[in-house]
Amino acid sequence: MQIAVRTLDGGDAGAIELSDTVFGAEARPDILHRVVVWQLANRRMYARAAAERSDVSRTGKKFGKQKGGGTARHGNRAAPQFTGGGKAHGPRARSFEQGLNKRVRALGLKVALSAKAAEGKLLVVDNLAIGAAKTRSLIERLAGLGVANGLFIDGAAVDGNFKLACANLYKVDCLPSGGANVYDILNHDTLVLSRAAVEQLSARLSGGAVAGQAVMPIIEFTPEANGAVAEDRIDG
Repeated sequence: MQIAVRTLDGGDAGAIELSDTVFGAEARPDILHRVVVWQLANRRMYARAAAERSDVSRTGKKFGKQKGGGTARHGNRAAPQFTGGGKAHGPRARSFEQGLNKRVRALGLKVALSAKAAEGKLLVVDNLAIGAAKTRSLIERLAGLGVANGLFIDGAAVDGNFKLACANLYKVDCLPSGGANVYDILNHDTLVLSRAAVEQLSARLSGGAVAGQAVMPIIEFTPEANGAVAEDRIDG
C-alpha cells in the first residue's frame, strides 16, 4: 500500500510504502472494544475503603445502667450512629485493573491504524519539525492540511516546538511512536504520522528492526507452531 507524503505546509514530499500487515488488517470492532475497555479500566484509580465498625478504635464500655436511664442500651461507641463510629456498608478497597494478552493489544493497534487508512483519514508527513513554537502559525499549517481534529504521532520523541504549539489546540494532540495507542487513535478524527513514526510502528508491529532500536518480535500463534512446541516438551 502506497500513500503520498506531505509537508506540514501542505507541499508534496514524495510517497511511502505502508506495510499491509500493519496498515491493511481486517476490521475487528470486537478487538477494538476489548483494547479500549482495557485501557480505560487501567486508567482508573483504586477505590478508597471507608473505615467500618471493625476498623475504628472506640470504647466498648457500657454507657450507663441497663434500666432507668431513659436511653437505648448502647454498649459500643464504634456503632455507625455515633460520631466517630464506623461507616455502615461503606465502600471497599478495589482495584479496577484488567489484564490483556500482548497479542491482542498488538492486533488492536494494527486494526486501529488500518481503520484510519481504510477511511482515508490517515496522513503521512515528512516530519513534525517547526521553526518556532507559535500556535497561530501551526493553526495555519493545519488548515492547509485540512486537519481540525487530529492526533500527530512522531518518532522516538515529538519535536519540542510542535508540542508547545499544539498544547492549546482543542482536539489536536501529539505522541511519540512508543505512546501510540488504540484509544487516542479512535478518539481523533484524523491520524497524522511522520515518516519516522511509520517506520517505527511498522517495525514494532511486524517484528522488524529500526536502526539504533531494539524491537521485541511479535510471535504469531499457529496450530502447527503449537504442535511443534508440544512435541518438543514431550521429547524433553
